[in-house]
Amino acid sequence: MARFAPADAPALRDTIAWAAGEEQPLELVGNGSKRALGRPLQVEHTVDLSAFAGIVDYEPAELVLTAGAATPLATIEAALAAQKQMLAFEPPDWGALIGATSGQTIGGVVACNLAGPRRFKAGAARDHFLGFQAVNGRGEIFKAGGKVVKNVTGYDLSKLMAGSWGTLAAMTEVSVKVLPRPERTRTVLILGLDDATAVAAMAEALNAPHEVSGAAHVPATLAARSAVKYVAGADAAVTALRVEGPGPSVDHRCAALRRELAAYGATEELHSSNSLAFWREIGDAAWFAADRADILWRLSLPPSAAPEFLNSVAARVELRHFLDWGGGLVWLAIAGAADAGDGGAAIIRAALAPSGGHATLIRAPQALRAAVSVFEPQDGALGALAARVKASFDPRGVLNPGRMVRGL
Repeated sequence: MARFAPADAPALRDTIAWAAGEEQPLELVGNGSKRALGRPLQVEHTVDLSAFAGIVDYEPAELVLTAGAATPLATIEAALAAQKQMLAFEPPDWGALIGATSGQTIGGVVACNLAGPRRFKAGAARDHFLGFQAVNGRGEIFKAGGKVVKNVTGYDLSKLMAGSWGTLAAMTEVSVKVLPRPERTRTVLILGLDDATAVAAMAEALNAPHEVSGAAHVPATLAARSAVKYVAGADAAVTALRVEGPGPSVDHRCAALRRELAAYGATEELHSSNSLAFWREIGDAAWFAADRADILWRLSLPPSAAPEFLNSVAARVELRHFLDWGGGLVWLAIAGAADAGDGGAAIIRAALAPSGGHATLIRAPQALRAAVSVFEPQDGALGALAARVKASFDPRGVLNPGRMVRGL
């Protein structure tokens, strides 16, 4: 087994060109924080991309930051915080869920297209990804997009690269759009709702003119695990609605939400640091970190379909769950990895099929991640298109082969 550590783009190009010529698969690693996500790789050679780190250019007034792909996300967020700015797609940190000991990088976040609770309002990572430089599987250095939105013309390869999990190219530099950090953050809590009523309450809040930027529902058993004492001490399910912006506006909108949603039940309110801590728990799915033996799924489906889906699955397997994105995102933990069979894949995907939803396996033993489809299967024309895209960027299949789909 060989470990390559190219110091610059030409050296990376030469490494990948050698691998393509010799048909030697490579695992691309930035900081290694996501190696336990996706299908396990069976490769002999690793490419360490850690040399591609550091902020290259940051223009707060232009709301654009460019950095090496292996720049720690913590470095990016610290630089933005100093200017009262942020990554609006709110990248989550799943390190505790999967046992990662290293921090994530900006390139890894973009390559996996990760986004947190603000996703339904601000968009995913790909919606803030302006441009990049990379080396493809042919051993060619190329770039796409730019450092301002108006430069993104022709094929929008940034959108394609986000969510490709390193299977198309090794990114060396990325440019992202940033936004001002909200002046104030507060969260309205409704206590004691079941899943169906919570989805109805969240839909009403999201359809109201109050610019809710987070909408989640946490059943009582998980709410009790929160580090925020007002949530843990509620002794009830918690339905949460986040409001951000200028102070007077936030105060007004929170008061309006509490009046308009009073019929659903008792309400409370989280301020400043408690709100920030709670939504970090939501994005990181922090309540599932301790139960490492549980199989963990992340599901996307129409919010209105979530309650029926959960009832269907709960009738067949033991589970714990919470809802994000107004019910459009379901985190689902299935107890007992030892006797989980396919980890609930068949049951979950059958229950999702009527709504057109899709499921991603986030945490499971390596053998299970190799045996089942970690990502939603792409059959027919969509699968054929994915294969053609892979072949155009990486015809020899040397970059993270099989990370997303067996054989690609």
